[in-house]
Amino acid sequence: MADGARSDHPAVQKQLDRLEMLSPGRDVLGLERISEVLNRLGNPHEKLPPVFHVAGTNGKGSTCAFLRAAIEAEGLKAHVYTSPHLVRFNERIRLAGQLVEDDYLADLLARVLDISEDINPSFFEATTAAAFLAFSETPADVCILEVGLGGRLDATNVIARPVATGIAALGIDHEGFLLSPEAGTPDEPIVRIAWEKAGIAKKGAPLLTQKYAADMLQVIADHAAAVGAQHFPRGGEWDAAIYEGQLHYIDRKGRIDLPRPALAGAHQTDNAALAIAMLRHQDALAISDAALRAAMGWAQWPGRMHHLVAGPVTRLLPADAEVWVDGGHNASAGLALARYFADHEAGSIDLVIGMLANKDPAAIITPLQDKLASVTVVPVPGHESHGRENYPEMDAPLNEASDVTAALTGLTSDAGKTVLIAGSLYLVGDVLKANEQVPD
Repeated sequence: MADGARSDHPAVQKQLDRLEMLSPGRDVLGLERISEVLNRLGNPHEKLPPVFHVAGTNGKGSTCAFLRAAIEAEGLKAHVYTSPHLVRFNERIRLAGQLVEDDYLADLLARVLDISEDINPSFFEATTAAAFLAFSETPADVCILEVGLGGRLDATNVIARPVATGIAALGIDHEGFLLSPEAGTPDEPIVRIAWEKAGIAKKGAPLLTQKYAADMLQVIADHAAAVGAQHFPRGGEWDAAIYEGQLHYIDRKGRIDLPRPALAGAHQTDNAALAIAMLRHQDALAISDAALRAAMGWAQWPGRMHHLVAGPVTRLLPADAEVWVDGGHNASAGLALARYFADHEAGSIDLVIGMLANKDPAAIITPLQDKLASVTVVPVPGHESHGRENYPEMDAPLNEASDVTAALTGLTSDAGKTVLIAGSLYLVGDVLKANEQVPD
């Protein structure tokens, strides 16, 4: 199924089947097709409330979650477009705070596909058009958009006048799409990634960025200057740090002391800080310090350093087992996991991992290697994925199982050990559904 999208609602599934026939799962970069689709729909992307646009290799979804939490804590309503989904396609389109309903979603997809069959839009282009159509027809105060792939040529980048743009953590991912040779682009891969992400910068809009290597920061600054964007890099105009158990943020408007983010992982401090910076560097809406404080605890982003509550999956293990899921699949995600589990003893984690065939298992395995008691490789349902033979050598026992249930049943962990299920958001989505933790 295109992008792993399935629905229990027959009308929605009918439209997803149509979309698969038009564009069988391919990622296509470029703004020509999406622009033509939107033009035939009456250009709904030009009728949106104030837009916050977020790019990044890792952390862009979490940044969107913090933006949404702060906006809703202020009593405002936000549209949110993110990808991929974990369990239900509806998770991608949040209308004024609520996931899009099935009947309306089926209607949206049908309208997009009815007018665009001769254009052959990609899966992401068609769903982006459906999201913009829904956002234009439903009242809200704010619109939050997560870039799907890259930035410069991503379908979301048809937005001409965002109130703020932001770039989260950068790393190497989607090499086949973002690192292809192109005249006039940077040669160094990570600098090329930064250049692609900087493509969301727009004239007159603030561009907020994290700390990067000097050559990466320079290419972003150069692009921002070329298009007339206001570039505010972290460590210059604004900054943030954790000490004494609080997140301390400062910019030209002053300092705010906030609770530490409730989302697990030190990297969530960076994502929260970027969201705060984006909100404080725009003038379209006012967000109080009280709302920013509330957002630190309110923000939710399932499937990323997500602790499983008691359910059918966790009951396969001893009652005192600690079970985590994380959809990270690149080197930056592997390092974030290693930082989170840094205080765990050697050999204290049983890893159940499923990785798509176009990802590198070593990106997750290597940073965690000294903490692993065992590694069990499982397939990613519905997708081509690596088997045991593709995993690097390690000291921990390497096993293989037919699915997560078999993997967990076969674990012989000592009481109190940690189990981590990781490597793919598709796999994580299946686990959340099986454990009855469907995102809402």
